[in-house]
Amino acid sequence: MIPAMSERSANGSGVPPYASLAISVRRATPLDMPAIAALVNRAYAVESFFVDGERTNAAEIAEMAQKGTFLVLEQARGELAAAVFVDAQSASAYIGMLSVSPDMQGRGLGKRLVRIAEALGEAMGCSSVGLRIVNLREDLGRWYRSLGYEEVGTSEYVRHRPVKQPCHFIEMRRQLLPVASAAAA
Repeated sequence: MIPAMSERSANGSGVPPYASLAISVRRATPLDMPAIAALVNRAYAVESFFVDGERTNAAEIAEMAQKGTFLVLEQARGELAAAVFVDAQSASAYIGMLSVSPDMQGRGLGKRLVRIAEALGEAMGCSSVGLRIVNLREDLGRWYRSLGYEEVGTSEYVRHRPVKQPCHFIEMRRQLLPVASAAAA
């Protein structure tokens, strides 16, 4: 189905907005850390109703990249359209900081990155993937449940930003079929 003209271009050029995306997702490099931090902060600005300040900075992103990897999707002009953190170094992979540029949201990029992160976890032998969302972001709970994630518990909200209202994390998990198990089946 071809999108209507109003959906095909926000700037009236007639070029679909997704036409500016790179074809593939890649692992971030150290040079991407400032751009990832800026993307995360733009995407997480919706959380300003319950927290103050920016979500992250380049130093925190670089520290996280030491423990796992960031997967990024670039726009043709080199700007990041989306990113996700993946740590697949244990039996259960962890994904976090899923971020899609606000002007690119609603196009399936988040789902695409989650599925690629899950595939990376499967390839690394992980049997499940977990994540945490803030209970006040009810939209995220619904969205992750639609991807097959289930709530498995709660934990204290521990962040470096002051909160405006009480909140906690909801822990979610999805079972994976590791490559080794799939090959044996």
